[in-house]
Amino acid sequence: MLQLSLAEDLGPGDITTLSTVDARLAARAQIRTREDCVLAGLAVFDPLVAAMIARGKPDEEAESLKMTESAGDGSRLVAGDVACTIAGTARALLMIERTLLNLIGRLSGVATMTARFVDAVASAGASTRILDTRKTAPGHRVLEKYAVRCGGGANHRTGLFDAILIKDNHIAAAGGIEPAIRRARIATLPDIKIEIECDSRSQVEEALEAGARSILIDNFAPDAVRAIVE
Repeated sequence: MLQLSLAEDLGPGDITTLSTVDARLAARAQIRTREDCVLAGLAVFDPLVAAMIARGKPDEEAESLKMTESAGDGSRLVAGDVACTIAGTARALLMIERTLLNLIGRLSGVATMTARFVDAVASAGASTRILDTRKTAPGHRVLEKYAVRCGGGANHRTGLFDAILIKDNHIAAAGGIEPAIRRARIATLPDIKIEIECDSRSQVEEALEAGARSILIDNFAPDAVRAIVE
């Protein structure tokens, strides 16, 4: 994914930087926040530099780049705070700048939004965890789920392979909630989590009778969710 991110921006080379900036010129840059946020994405710096070096000349100039963190991923920053300082050749800085900022900006946005929900349930005194979904940007799932953790949230399933989530189409195809849960239990290992999505109170009751241990309550108003939980 990092190679693709670099390739779509650099292509065969940054023709502006390579034609105007001396290869020997050293430079230093700081990444500062423009608004209050939860920081996420500094962890991609070393892998991104490695991916850039692997592209060969002239991108291998990225080997000159070194980052000094002023705050770690998951830190809560206010506008104007310095997240990190990066030193190296001016050409390498200019070539990696946009890809790095895109990743840090997006991941910090995910972490910041997650933290808002985490704070909201905490202020209400609820013993509730905020979980994520699979609705991530293509190719960015691992990074965006990392950002959720930076914001204090927890990861739900990574994909279609590490947990079973029985949804309405599965229920219809299996012939009902009970047979869907029964088939899932027969077909999977004991350590695979089985969860079922319900969109009515009657479905929740049926799922509980069928032995469901985890239920996703879909499109319920807060009061309706509260009534079911109680």
